[in-house]
Amino acid sequence: MVNPTAEVRPWTPGDRPPGPSALDGGDPLLWSVRPWGEEPAGPVVLDEMERGRAAAFRRPQDRAMYLASHTALRVLLGGVLALPPAGVTLVRLACPGCGALHGRPAVAGPAGGRVHFSLSHTDGLALVALAVRPVGVDVERLPSAATAMDVSTALHPAERAELERLAATERPAAFARCWTRKEAYLKGTGEGLAGEALGGAYLGTGPSPGAQPDGWTVVDVEVPAGFAAACAVAAA
Repeated sequence: MVNPTAEVRPWTPGDRPPGPSALDGGDPLLWSVRPWGEEPAGPVVLDEMERGRAAAFRRPQDRAMYLASHTALRVLLGGVLALPPAGVTLVRLACPGCGALHGRPAVAGPAGGRVHFSLSHTDGLALVALAVRPVGVDVERLPSAATAMDVSTALHPAERAELERLAATERPAAFARCWTRKEAYLKGTGEGLAGEALGGAYLGTGPSPGAQPDGWTVVDVEVPAGFAAACAVAAA
């Protein structure tokens, strides 16, 4: 897998979607998405469940981010699948832990074996990844130093020790690097944050991942200042 930082590109309404051959190189492709307004064209392509979720957000900025990111996902998937965005049917796979249908999201039917995707959004920024293999992405705003140390209790003991050795000013970025690596990987496997790897696998807090999960490659993704992001893709 080539480091995807060079692959990250902004997506805005009206951009030409990728074609069916876009993933032929084998590496995941990533797009960044920003909210573009209160009433984008998103509801036209979103399904009934997505429209209901969008309407449930109380803050207009959260609703705009949801609409933008989920519209982008459907447009990008539609491009590689040669389908209209509204014609892409999404499902949930079985959870690897309990078997219930709340695992990794996927494209329904045989196409789901050819095109995999992941979507993550936080306040003001989203990432979409498409790949020919299972993939996960996560993007987060940097937390405060206090929040970083409070939540670090869920991490691997060696990662907690690394954070404790850092100056308080360095902890938010280091924690966010580690957290996004873990969450990208756990989204890729479908386990989610309940997965044992959150505290049981060591990925590190340093400038690059300190280790790699068996059968996966995890890399950091370059995003604007104030955010951290990572991408995980299954081995070929």
